[in-house]
This record gives sequence, structure tokens and C-alpha cells, in this order.
Amino acid sequence: MSKLFVVPTPIGNLEDMTFRAVRILKEVDLILAEDTRTSGVLLKHFEIRTPQQSHHKFNEHQTVNHVVERIRSGQTIALISDAGTPAISDPGFLLVRACVEAGIEVECLPGPTAFVPALVASGLPNDRFCFEGFLPQKKGRQTRLNQLADEKRTMIFYESPFRLTKTLAQLAEVFGKERKASVSREISKIHENTQRGTLAELTAHYTENPPKGEIVICVAGKENEKA
Repeated sequence: MSKLFVVPTPIGNLEDMTFRAVRILKEVDLILAEDTRTSGVLLKHFEIRTPQQSHHKFNEHQTVNHVVERIRSGQTIALISDAGTPAISDPGFLLVRACVEAGIEVECLPGPTAFVPALVASGLPNDRFCFEGFLPQKKGRQTRLNQLADEKRTMIFYESPFRLTKTLAQLAEVFGKERKASVSREISKIHENTQRGTLAELTAHYTENPPKGEIVICVAGKENEKA
């Protein structure tokens, strides 16, 4: 039966790829990839020879209807991103929504995503949390931070290494310098590291030690800051 498979791919270590993910990618008619060059390395490693087609945030509005029609015609298609689970701070939502609205079956495989290991390793309460992804870079950024000032759950943010220090300083200004937090980078890669402390301590640390790699910030909720 034709359907859309949403297939997570490793965020670092290729050993995080599941047997099922490899099998599905070998069996489908087409793989939609965020960057076919990046995905090509992964597919070659696992000897996956399925044809690829580019599907990213700059063209997904134009390609969604075409993909839906291909699945309706009987094809089975897999969606992957450069790393992690598609649609989590990556392209994918528009296609999944279009397939659901068209009555097409969507199956999402479990697999890698950066914020879960970062949250668990943070040492902060993780029974309840809110995932914020990337904050707005300019318009709406301060407004969103102000809205989160009284959030009681642990908050999770994605950030680039180039904006990390500035973001930590902004979080400290809004949430308080003594609010507990953690910064995880290069999750599942050779140089994986999690730094824990107050927002003031983390700001000072990364001011002196500019980071590299993908970043996940976890910040304690207001009621948990003294936990």
C-alpha cells in the first residue's frame, strides 16, 4: 500500500541508524532528502541505491502537491532530513499535513532527535517540558522570551554556535542569572559535551570558550530553578 514514511537519520554517529530505517529506505520508490549531497553519504554507507529528490524549506511549498500525487498514483515515498527526525525544526510538516488531508497513510519511524538526549543529560526535571526549537532571530524574539519568563516546565531551545553566547545572555536577562541550565553540543559525535550551570556561568564559559557544532540549550522552569 502506498504511503509516506518519515524516517529519522543519525544526528552524528552512523551507528544510530536503525535496521528498520535502512530497510525502508531500500524498499521505497523514492527518497525525499533535504540535501541530496549530504544524504548521499549516508545512503552510500548503507548501500541504499533508491533514487533521491530534493525536498527542503525553499522548495517544499512548490513540491508538496506533486509528491502527494505520486503517492496517490501508487508510489511509496520516504522523507528524510540532513540529520534527526524530519519536521522537528526541519522541513516535513507541510508534506505530512498535505498527506493527512489527502487521506494518505503517514508512518513515522522512531529514531534520533537532538533534544531528547540533551534533556535527559541536562539533569533538569524532564517529566514535563516544552520544546521551543529555534527562537526568532529578530522580530518577535524578545516578545517570545518575555512570554516564557513564567514558564514552569523545563524549556528546550536549538541554537547555532555563532549566536549561543548572545542567546545565553538574553536568557539570563529575562529569566535571571541564577536560573539553572545546560548546553549540549555535538550530540552522539566524537566531541559530544554537556556543560551545566547557571545562565550567568554558562554565558561566561562560552564567552571564553567559543563553541562549535550543533547546540541544544535546556533551561529550568521558573518553579524548578532551585531544584
